[in-house]
Amino acid sequence: MIEFASNGSTAQGYIARPESGSGPGLVVIQEWWGLNDHIKDVTDRFAAAGYVALAPDLYHGEVTSEPDEAGKAMMALDLGRAATDLSGAVELVRGEGSTDKIGVTGFCMGGGLTLTLACQRPDAVGVAVPWYGVIPWEDAQPDWSALDGTVVAHIAENDGFFGPAAAAELDTTLQGLGKDATFHVYAEGEHAFFNDTRPEVYSAKHSALAWDRTLAALSALG
Repeated sequence: MIEFASNGSTAQGYIARPESGSGPGLVVIQEWWGLNDHIKDVTDRFAAAGYVALAPDLYHGEVTSEPDEAGKAMMALDLGRAATDLSGAVELVRGEGSTDKIGVTGFCMGGGLTLTLACQRPDAVGVAVPWYGVIPWEDAQPDWSALDGTVVAHIAENDGFFGPAAAAELDTTLQGLGKDATFHVYAEGEHAFFNDTRPEVYSAKHSALAWDRTLAALSALG
């Protein structure tokens, strides 16, 4: 774990660096469960792929495996504090990274925050990769006109939170604004299909394809 500056205060997160010690910066945003071992493992995978990857702890130490508790934690998230923590994470990986523009990726709640962060920090975010992103907070709806980076989104067909219909609506909005966005829909995929700690929804096939598409999108950072 690492401590980093967050608008006059401090935040914590899990950081993983490539063996080379250098690479583009990447912010990895947690699911609604918190900064658990799965997200840390995903952060390690990105580091192994060559990125200086940081997963900020938006719940400040709280982790759960119970859906009811996770839902409550997500809805109780202090969005102002989360925004400053995420911006601080951007600055850390931007400072350590080898490129001026950084990437951001996230899952479920983190997928929604990926899009939000890309709109809040268009100066820094070059590529945003949300995975079945959910933006349930009324106060967190992004200003899509501010988006400047590329979006490559992974959407599960059987997703009751943010499925193909919602993705198509957002795609239409972004295309109408002239944004560079691609939405990949995974046939018969379930929400959280990338989470290999949840065998009831995990799909090795979809995960492998989405991972390859993610690395291809992030390669544009340099």
